[in-house]
Amino acid sequence: MEPIGDSTLIETPDVSGAYPRLGQAQIELLGRAGTSRATPAGEVLIQEGNFDSDFFVILQGTVLVVEGLHDAGSRQPAELGPGTRILEVHGPGRFLGELGLVEGQPAYVSAVSFEACEVLQISGDDLRRVVLTDAAVGETILRAYLQRRILLISAGAGIRIVGSRFSRDTLRLLEFSAANRLPHRLVDLEEDEQAQAILDRAGILASDLPAVVLNASQVLRNPSNADLALAMGLRAMKEHPATYDLMVIGAGPAGLAAAVYAASDGLSVVLKEGFGLGGQAGTSPRIENFLGFPAGISGGELTERAILQARKFRVQINVACRARTIELRDGEFRAEFNESGPASSRAALLATGVRYRRLPVPGLEEFEGISVFYAATVHEARLCGLQPVSVVGGGNSAGQAALFLAGTGSPVRLVVRGADLRADMSRYLAERIEEQPGIEVLLGATIVGVDGSGALERIVVDLRATGEQRIFDSRYLFIFIGAKPHTEWLQGTLALDDHGFVLTGADLEDLPPEFSHLGRRRLPLETSVPGMFAAGDVRHGSVKRVTAAAGEGSTAVAMIHEHLRLLRDGRVRVGARDSESPAGGSPRL
Repeated sequence: MEPIGDSTLIETPDVSGAYPRLGQAQIELLGRAGTSRATPAGEVLIQEGNFDSDFFVILQGTVLVVEGLHDAGSRQPAELGPGTRILEVHGPGRFLGELGLVEGQPAYVSAVSFEACEVLQISGDDLRRVVLTDAAVGETILRAYLQRRILLISAGAGIRIVGSRFSRDTLRLLEFSAANRLPHRLVDLEEDEQAQAILDRAGILASDLPAVVLNASQVLRNPSNADLALAMGLRAMKEHPATYDLMVIGAGPAGLAAAVYAASDGLSVVLKEGFGLGGQAGTSPRIENFLGFPAGISGGELTERAILQARKFRVQINVACRARTIELRDGEFRAEFNESGPASSRAALLATGVRYRRLPVPGLEEFEGISVFYAATVHEARLCGLQPVSVVGGGNSAGQAALFLAGTGSPVRLVVRGADLRADMSRYLAERIEEQPGIEVLLGATIVGVDGSGALERIVVDLRATGEQRIFDSRYLFIFIGAKPHTEWLQGTLALDDHGFVLTGADLEDLPPEFSHLGRRRLPLETSVPGMFAAGDVRHGSVKRVTAAAGEGSTAVAMIHEHLRLLRDGRVRVGARDSESPAGGSPRL
């Protein structure tokens, strides 16, 4: 290995606002919260895998952002050795770090002084306070960090998932990382020449695979989703000893909106998510009809901004906690979760959303996670490259996925069962698809067969208009054909409609006699169990739009306040015990 030398490096150009140069006024503002100091060449300012990173503004000199850096220790200069990759080069006026620094996640890359430098150093806590309270500089940093996260994911930087692409556990970890927008890449045992070197360097045995390499010294051996979530800062705590004012189950737009609004009103809130923050909306490449974003906003950015707001108001966020049961006991809701301790609250909101249905095609399950996907994110687009892909569905989700994938260079075939593209898709989206030369639309078409060796290679399509079946080359298949609610665990607990969606408000009879002591009528978003509410796609009769889900989540909070007010005032009595004031302070009413 050779120490960092004196060769000339070209500063990384600013891409989409990811690497802005701060003005003097912004640097002076940040200077009030930090300290200026000199750094020798080779000093590691940020070490990948560490949670306690500081924020740095470069005042003089050049800093490298690298992956795979071997830290020689605090008293020795770092060295660039085999496996180290230079990702970025930055000079005076630029700042270091990425989204994980403000979200409480470990650093995904390292930063090291290329030469003797002068930097402004600010603690992570002070940075989070600046980003969340000072618009003059906070929005510049946040916007850059959001773009850097996208660039890191696109570059395949971050944690390394070492395993076979044919392993179900490997695919599980890849899917979980993509759903939560964690920078990562697959080190494929069958194809990646670096795989064995990484295994040897980290001391990973075949029985340990798949493994997640966080940095040179931190390796997770075949971790569960919960273990990975904990290592990546996606879980606030394992146990919940106190009772919360509100428990939100599901962190899609409805759940995130409810958590933010309730916590900003002073309620203590725990947010539990079974798989991916943002739900299906979090995987959307572009939401163009969200109020206030005329140019559109990606589902990932919308989710990350909501998560930051939730953390600002001290919402306890826990990912990879799939709910198993919930019941009302002695005036409190108690829920049990897989891979997490139970949680209790005085009110509950169900926002578990829906999942896409699977095509009833023989052999399709063999390719799921390998060539067949139910979301189109940067991760999947990177796998596709320029190979032909097919998208199935006639709704907005299918249309957005087709446009996104075509925009990355893949030839796309959109397979629609209906005869009219505008029947279930927004007009603006249908028009853009028709104008996109990289998308071929097949109307009145159904996929009836798939074929391939190890990975998908061909699909068989039934064209009803002509009565023929045709075979098309397709290395990847994306399916968006309707949804089924996540309510299997609620069977026997709540009133559901014939399709499993949660019934609320006017769809139910008024409160039964045993709840007459509540002294009120059933609230519009209240389920068949008083004090338990539902919002978003999981609710019967909801409008299946991101904006509608967020609106329902925030609206539910007003009803939750009314329920808690009755508890606080002592009007609600369950058995012989009076309910007490909510922990963490009474809500503002």
